[in-house]
Amino acid sequence: MANTAQAKKRARQTIKQRERNFGLRSKLRTAIKAIRTAIASGDKNQAEITFRKSVSIIDSIAGKGILHKNKASRHKSRLSGAIKAMG
Repeated sequence: MANTAQAKKRARQTIKQRERNFGLRSKLRTAIKAIRTAIASGDKNQAEITFRKSVSIIDSIAGKGILHKNKASRHKSRLSGAIKAMG
């Protein structure tokens, strides 16, 4: 348990940050799942629209440091490749 005022404040901040990160990580997973669902449905046009919407979510979460930028790029690349392979 924290003993100093500074350590107590850091503990409070850590809880808030963890909750915020948890919500954003969940938003990321939902966005990726939406693209995969659109790809599985077989509708290439819908998959492209969903991909364009989700890319901004992935980039913003990578910008906040919750997801590494290379991992974000890898997700975008693989999903984009899957959409291109649908044609």
